[in-house]
Amino acid sequence: MNRFVLCLLVMAGVTYLVRAVPFVAFRRKVRNRFFRSFLYYVPYAVLTAMTVPAALFATESPVIAGCGLLTAGILAYRGRGLVIVSLSACAAAFAAWGITSLIG
Repeated sequence: MNRFVLCLLVMAGVTYLVRAVPFVAFRRKVRNRFFRSFLYYVPYAVLTAMTVPAALFATESPVIAGCGLLTAGILAYRGRGLVIVSLSACAAAFAAWGITSLIG
């Protein structure tokens, strides 16, 4: 079996286990208030841990990326839609790139 097929099978198995283990482990509804709140925030924490580093290193300068990330954070906090947030973040990063290229 070549390496690609082996890697594909391992990834499929890991993905299946991550989704199947909670169903097997928790047969009844989770009643613990702390554990329920922990499980509620796990997707947000994982998404943030994956997105923020990728956003900060998406450009040639962390300052430019930070401008876009800050703009996206503010607009998302204010309840704007995904299209507005992403377009505004791109525009802010582009404007910051233009300003930094003019300065020096």
